[in-house]
Amino acid sequence: MPSGKATSIDDKRLRSLIEQETTLVLATTMDDGSPIATPLFYYPDDDLNLYWLSSPESRHSRNLHARPRAAVAVFAPVTDWREIRGVQMEGTASAMSDDAILAGYRRRFRLGAELDAVIARSTMYAFRAEWWRYVDSLG
Repeated sequence: MPSGKATSIDDKRLRSLIEQETTLVLATTMDDGSPIATPLFYYPDDDLNLYWLSSPESRHSRNLHARPRAAVAVFAPVTDWREIRGVQMEGTASAMSDDAILAGYRRRFRLGAELDAVIARSTMYAFRAEWWRYVDSLG
């Protein structure tokens, strides 16, 4: 199973998985060290940074503000263990703003004008992987 720095990602399987799937699981830590995991829709850029919208008041957003280290998992839903494939990543996440990324996110999830008020109350976050590992149950 390949692993390495996210800056050297050229694994076609990993890139394909990240581009095809739409939901990540974000792992952050609470003040007391307790972990929490949160499923979120994401939008990837060409460098495989992952972006999502979330309330700045959510637990995971508050956790990232205090402790930007995070882990992410992206995987294809399956019912047979022989089909499991996914990617594990470690890195940092932070609030950011980028109109082009937001436009891509809106296109990917078909978020029309009826969600403008919700989006305006949300914050965009970026996850930048520093380590990754592609997982394939059959190698």
